[in-house]
This record gives sequence, structure tokens and C-alpha cells, in this order.
Amino acid sequence: MFRFLFLFLLCIHLSGWTQPLLVKRDSLPEFKKVMLLSAVVPGAGQVYNSMHRENGPKHAFWKVPLIYAGLGATGYFLTVNNQTQKSLKLEYQNRMDNVAALNPKWELYDDQAVLSLYQSYLNKRDMSILGCAAVYFIQIAEAGVEAHFLHFDVSDQLTIQASPTLFGPTSAGIHLSLQFR
Repeated sequence: MFRFLFLFLLCIHLSGWTQPLLVKRDSLPEFKKVMLLSAVVPGAGQVYNSMHRENGPKHAFWKVPLIYAGLGATGYFLTVNNQTQKSLKLEYQNRMDNVAALNPKWELYDDQAVLSLYQSYLNKRDMSILGCAAVYFIQIAEAGVEAHFLHFDVSDQLTIQASPTLFGPTSAGIHLSLQFR
């Protein structure tokens, strides 16, 4: 009975894989497509936005080196802080086990100082992880926001003018004038 139930459930599960795809390929909004591109390859959404802009300057390529510089810098600090905290942890464990071969880099510090340095580098490593994640998610969000403005009209026909005005003998204000030509 168990084998029959198992085969029945397996057949039902496999038949679910053969169902037709109900979502159209191009039904994904453009900003979601750009954000997905940036999530897969950092900077790809910025390049896509720069290549598909209809009007205005196409200068989003300059953001890509900044993205990789941010990811590289946070990745570098993450690596250095992680290696240092591992070295301090090993040093502390060796001191607790009374191992004669100690790291000459940490021999000037007592046990409490080594433990304090370990905690400090552990916190720095965690902040580096947060920094790396922040750069990654900010570039995704920036690509999505810019994709919303790909088809935004920024021609000279749109103007806003601000001028000072008096509403009475004792009150002043600002008069805003919007023109859509």
C-alpha cells in the first residue's frame, strides 16, 4: 500500500512539471527586469538603463566602476578583518592550551588584550559584511529607480519658475509657475 501511495504521489508531482507556463515572457515590468539584471550581475542594470534611454544623456556607465570599487573595498576589508580575527582566535586558543609557538605579531599583548582585539576585529568583519550588502542592495535599488525614469520627459519644454511675491502688506511668499508646452 505504501509503495502504491508513493508512486501515486510521485506521478502527481511529476505531472505538475509538465504544466504550461502561464506567465508571458515579456510581462515583467522594465524596472523589475533591470533590478533582476543588477541582482545577477552588479552594474548590469545601470548599463541596460544607459543603453535603453530614449531621451536625455546616456551616461550611466560611470556608475559601474563606482559599484565595483565599493564592492571591492568592502570585500577587501572583509577579507583582512576575517583573517585577522581568525589569527587572534588561534593565538588565544594557543595561549589557553599553553602552546609554546605563539605568533610573534601578537606576543606583545596579554591574554585580555588579545581577546579584546579579537572582539574588535570580529565587529569590524561584521560591519564589512553589512557594508558589502549595502553597496549591493543600493546599486539594485538605484538601477530600479533609474529604470522608472527611462521614458520621463526631460525636454526644454518643461519649465518651472519661482519668483517672490507679496500677498499683502505684511506677508511674502513664493509664486511657482509650471509650464508644459
